[in-house]
Amino acid sequence: MHRLVAIEARGTRFTDALRAAWDAGDAVLPVDPRLPAGAASALTVAMRVDEPVEADVALVVATSGTTGAPKGVQLTHEQVVASAEATSSFLDVDPSRHRWLACLPLAHVGGLSVVTRAWHTGTPLDVHDGFDAAAVDAAARAGCTHVSLVGTALARIDAAAWTRIVLGGSAPPPDRPANSVATYGMTETGSGVVYDGVPLPGVELAVERGEILVRGPMVATRYRDGGSVVDADGWLHTGDLGRLDGGVLTVHGRRGDMIITGGENVHPDPVEQRLREHPAVADVAVVGRPDPEWGQRVVAVLELAPEAAAPSLAELRDWVRDALPAWAAPKEVEVVEALPRTSLGKVRRAAVR
Repeated sequence: MHRLVAIEARGTRFTDALRAAWDAGDAVLPVDPRLPAGAASALTVAMRVDEPVEADVALVVATSGTTGAPKGVQLTHEQVVASAEATSSFLDVDPSRHRWLACLPLAHVGGLSVVTRAWHTGTPLDVHDGFDAAAVDAAARAGCTHVSLVGTALARIDAAAWTRIVLGGSAPPPDRPANSVATYGMTETGSGVVYDGVPLPGVELAVERGEILVRGPMVATRYRDGGSVVDADGWLHTGDLGRLDGGVLTVHGRRGDMIITGGENVHPDPVEQRLREHPAVADVAVVGRPDPEWGQRVVAVLELAPEAAAPSLAELRDWVRDALPAWAAPKEVEVVEALPRTSLGKVRRAAVR
C-alpha cells in the first residue's frame, strides 16, 4: 500500500529520507521545521498522514497559506519530472559544468524543486539547512553555480559569483542583476513556470477576464482532499490578474488584492514596483483600505532603506504619478520596521491590511 509519510524538511536529513520514502513507494509531506508543534500536528492531521495515496503521487506540498488555511497539492512523479525537465532546459543546465545550491525552505515548492530538478538531471547538488548569506557566498566559491532565492536575499550575497540566480517568492527588486531570472509560479504548478515573462517549454498561458490561466504537464491535477486543481480542459485558474502581450506575461497580482478607488482599478504590483525605485524605500506593500469618499484608498506601507528618512506623502505621490495614472498614487503612507511575510518572503497582504 502506498501511503503519505510526513518528514521534517531540514537539510540533507530530509533529502535522504525523501529518497528512502520514494524507494519504498510512499509519497512525502514535507513539514516545515519552523512550525510550532501544534501547527505541525494539525497539518499532518489535515493532510491525512499515514493514509493511502495513489501509486503515482510523489509529494503532497502544503500551500504557503497567504490568504487562508494551507491546502495540500498532490504532485505526481510525472509532474515532478516535467517540471525538472522544463526548468533545466530553459536555464540550459549542464550537469558536467553546473552545480545547484538548495537553500530555500524545503517544505515549499520553491526550495524542494531545486532538489528534484538536480536529482532528475543528475546535476550535482549542495543542500543547506536554510538561508545564510555567508554560507551562500561560500558555496559559490566552492563551485556552486545555480541557486534559487527570494528577492530580499539578493542584497545580502555576492550575486556576481553565480552563473544564474532564479528569483521567486515575491516581486524582484528593480535593480536585479543580469544573471538573475524572475519566475512566476505557485505550489500547484510545481515551481516557476514563467521565466522573465516567458512560459517554459510545454507551458501554455491564457488570460480570461483578466485572470491568468496555466496549463502544462507539470501542473497538479488534485488536492489531497480530492478537489480538482484544474478545470475540465486542464487549465489552472490561478486567481492572479495579468495580461499577455506578444506571448509575454505581465502579472498584476491577486484578484482579491485589486483596489477600486473612485471607480478606478488599481493593481498593487505596478505601484509597489515604482515605489521600490525610490531611494528611501527598501520594500513596500500597497493595499486598499475602506474610505468613505473613494470606496477604498490606496495605502503604501513602507520599509525604509538603511539610514533613510521617511519621504513625505506628497513626495511619494509625485513619484508614482510620474510613471502611473494619478489614481494609483497612495493617499496614505505608513512606515513599519518590517512587513509581515511568509517563510518564502511573500508579503502577507491580509496582515498588512
